[in-house]
Amino acid sequence: MGAEVIIIVVFWAVIFGIAYLYFSTRNKERLALIEKGVDAGIFSQGRQHAQPFWKVLILNLALLLMGIGAGVMLGGILSDIGGVDEDIAMPGSIFLLAGTGLLIGFFITKNMDKEE
Repeated sequence: MGAEVIIIVVFWAVIFGIAYLYFSTRNKERLALIEKGVDAGIFSQGRQHAQPFWKVLILNLALLLMGIGAGVMLGGILSDIGGVDEDIAMPGSIFLLAGTGLLIGFFITKNMDKEE
């Protein structure tokens, strides 16, 4: 019982720590720019012509799910026809093809940004 509570507390502490570091660092950077007299608008200049977030999210999610589905199919084929142990074939092929799907999504997103 005690281990589950500790894991949950540590999980939320890590999330809080990451958010705290992100926002405090961003605030310090902007304050340093203001002290030097530089406009803080440089943080938003490069993202004006970027693709909307929801398009990129849907594209990457679709490719991730397609990679997982293809990984399940490949794992089944490897375990039935290839003679590979199912405990090795399934997770290996799922992670390999899910990562490949995310990598393809990265390159497609990068090309979409170049076209704009």
